[in-house]
Amino acid sequence: MSAQMNAARLDAAGTPVFGTIDRPTAELPGVPVEVSLAGVNPIDIFLATQPGAGFPRVPGSEGVGLANGARHYFSAVPGRFGSMAEASLAQPERLYPVPDGVSDETAITLGIGGLTAYLSLTDSAALQKGETVLVLGASGVVGALAVQLAKHLGAGRVIAAARNADRLAELAGLGADETVRILDEDTPQSLAERFRAASGGKLDVIIDPVWSVPAVAALMAATRGGRLVQLGHSAGLSVPLAPAFMRGTGAAILGYSSSIAAPEVRRAAYASLCDHALAGDLRQATEIVALSSVAEAWDRQKASPHVKLCLDVRR
Repeated sequence: MSAQMNAARLDAAGTPVFGTIDRPTAELPGVPVEVSLAGVNPIDIFLATQPGAGFPRVPGSEGVGLANGARHYFSAVPGRFGSMAEASLAQPERLYPVPDGVSDETAITLGIGGLTAYLSLTDSAALQKGETVLVLGASGVVGALAVQLAKHLGAGRVIAAARNADRLAELAGLGADETVRILDEDTPQSLAERFRAASGGKLDVIIDPVWSVPAVAALMAATRGGRLVQLGHSAGLSVPLAPAFMRGTGAAILGYSSSIAAPEVRRAAYASLCDHALAGDLRQATEIVALSSVAEAWDRQKASPHVKLCLDVRR
């Protein structure tokens, strides 16, 4: 086997290029994986701007491939050998078997995106049957999966909120009982009124990958015991927040990251997501791009596509 492999290669902070790099060696920590498909995620874009493990290195946080002779989804060990290459190194505690019937691209969709949606509802928000869920940024991969999962996990009413009208129309057929289009001219007060109308005066759980005006509006519309699970800030890093209105309802802001859930909780969550996928409960568009076109995929991810982008490392 050649000591060199095809890879997305970062020689400096920024956008990777297609090239070759030395294969990871046996003495390095992690479980060796022969990769078939790698996911492209916002976290990969961010990490590529950081010094990290130095250069050159391979980006990529997740992938699917053969490990210990069987097909697995994996999270790559942080360091020089990410998932966007022919071979990678998996974190042993984040190496999950992929059942027959679940395609490689679906297995990746259920990874960072699926686990974030699922665990934000279950492990963070502790969603109870019959509760009302509002998903902000519902046009994205995490948001769209959260809409569908909330319904399957027993939510009484699910509201999808996003800017893209066409995507909201699709979500109405995927479990959203109500949709709210977010407008450029919205203020927290005007948007909160629309959230209250859509929720029928009962809003328990908010899944928030956007922050900014939509998050403040959702908190204003939350009812007693409402909790917002904060996943990201794609709409803005900060916003003025006068929290007096939250005290009357006992509303809470809960942070989420992939490191919060215990390893056994994440493993069980991934298995449950695979069961939902096999049952036909989850739909999310995917697109497979050749590894040689990694720079193009990178630019598309920066523009927040509504599909899950995957890289085929074999071409």
